[in-house]
Amino acid sequence: MPPSSQGAAEAAAFRSFANGYRREIDAGIPVRHALADGPPARCVEWNLRSQRVAIRAEIVAPSLCGAQGFGRLWTRHLHEPRWRAIAPMRALQDLLGEAYARCDESGGDGARERELDLLGRVLDSYRETARQLALAPPEGTDFIAAERALVFGHWLHPTPKSRQGLTPWQAKAYGPEEGGEFRLVAFAADASRVRHDSAVARSAPAIALDLLGTDAGRLGLRPGEITLPMHPLQAEALLLSPHIAAMVEAGTLRPLGAVGRRFTATSSLRTVYAPESDWMAKFSLPVTLTNSLRVNRMAELQAGVAVARLLARSNEAEHPAFRILADPAYLTLACPGREESGFETVLRESPFRGEAARGIATVAALTAEPVPGRPSRLEALLRRLAPQDLAQRDLAHAARTWFSLYLDCMVEPVVALYDRHGIALEAHQQNALLDVAEGWPRRGFYRDNQGFYLSQAARPRIERLVPEAGAIASLFFDDREIRRRLAYYLVVNQVFSVIARLGHDGLAREDVLLDDLARRLETIARRMTGPGRAFARSVLEGPVLCTKANLRVRLAARDELADGESAGTYIDMPNPLAERHGSPIRSDRVLAS
Repeated sequence: MPPSSQGAAEAAAFRSFANGYRREIDAGIPVRHALADGPPARCVEWNLRSQRVAIRAEIVAPSLCGAQGFGRLWTRHLHEPRWRAIAPMRALQDLLGEAYARCDESGGDGARERELDLLGRVLDSYRETARQLALAPPEGTDFIAAERALVFGHWLHPTPKSRQGLTPWQAKAYGPEEGGEFRLVAFAADASRVRHDSAVARSAPAIALDLLGTDAGRLGLRPGEITLPMHPLQAEALLLSPHIAAMVEAGTLRPLGAVGRRFTATSSLRTVYAPESDWMAKFSLPVTLTNSLRVNRMAELQAGVAVARLLARSNEAEHPAFRILADPAYLTLACPGREESGFETVLRESPFRGEAARGIATVAALTAEPVPGRPSRLEALLRRLAPQDLAQRDLAHAARTWFSLYLDCMVEPVVALYDRHGIALEAHQQNALLDVAEGWPRRGFYRDNQGFYLSQAARPRIERLVPEAGAIASLFFDDREIRRRLAYYLVVNQVFSVIARLGHDGLAREDVLLDDLARRLETIARRMTGPGRAFARSVLEGPVLCTKANLRVRLAARDELADGESAGTYIDMPNPLAERHGSPIRSDRVLAS
């Protein structure tokens, strides 16, 4: 791989791991590091007691609420005064060892095995990042180009690009970054063996045929058969499973091969998209992404349909600047004695067809760390809106205007939905999309049936509208827990990423944007009367905010999707809004030129 790709990938691996370490394990001590060739460098220092070393990391891009950007690294033994340079991956390995020493109380061979497994996944993530950097990532502005743009992955995950079970040659076809296209594999099964449901007029089996872009006659379906579309990777794994192989051998399940239109992966890898199709599909995959094997659970499929019905029956007038992409149908093969067979398929509406795909981007893509030599997508967008010949003051004004419009079509509608209907969304940055076709945010979108939180207080009304929702226990939460999780997904994960990106790119000061956010939350708290008001007040005034403990989850070798979320999945972090609450908030503050 080119040296530039290797160096950038090493720096990215350290950045994501060290940011998680700062937030979850040890915030470190702010220090100045003396340099022979200039003024002292601003640094964070960690004392790694189990390693008997200290590490200093230069902070080249500080943030009040998001990722820190690191530069040069130094280390020394605790009994020696001299600092010496250290490579990013070596420093990461020392931090990893210290993290296990502090957090893993079980000890023994099992702890060492988990430590080595995590180190292996860190290296997998590094190699995949370096490979993608060498490919020259795409720069298009349509929906699928933005889905392919997440070269570095989640900035606060220790293994953001780890994909165990996916080889590089498979990634060329099935990964989003290289634009590979493939046909789905179809199976035919007797209708009595297929479980399906739909919240729309069209049945799930009919939608599946629409998805494939073909009809039953061309597929050769026999009377009474239903077709089950499947991702090629999952199809191969299923055919190697004894219970599926036995059904094929008995003739009760017929593989039909690759059929229909060509699809490409979205940023989640397991959701596929075709620009001419009204539907996307989300599959289980035999691939462990970050720290979880990606498996569709029946409760999630049922939740998608139930919430689609709930939204339709709540007389919720569609917000002019916000839309939830429904997962209104599913189908799967029923296997006796198994809750899931592996065929579980979510059918998601796809409005991004033709011209409607132009300018649609996830917040994750807009705020992602740029590849070397390029601006971030958000910076490129704003510089087109505010040309280079404008003064920095004008550029900062454009950035604040953009941020305000973003709050209009993403934050306000999400809080209003919770306030009026007790429906909260897991609106993290990869599930949040913006229409920025004209540069300014015009409309927000939310996707994914894994991320609904329904208020226990609203349960009687919800069950009157959708009785079957009451049987899905995983959907309902106490409002106190909803406030915590919504604060993480909507504010910490999503809004803070926008603020940090604008700050890192030199487009606006973070403290100014935090003040803008605080003013908006004050407005929301005054205008709303239900749980949305309590949520806004908690984010404004609480001393801490909830955040995801991705590193700690990984240290414990937990698959949170398989094991379920536990108390250790979320922790508290200092609230940068509360730290500023009560200080004068001026509406005329702009970035100094």
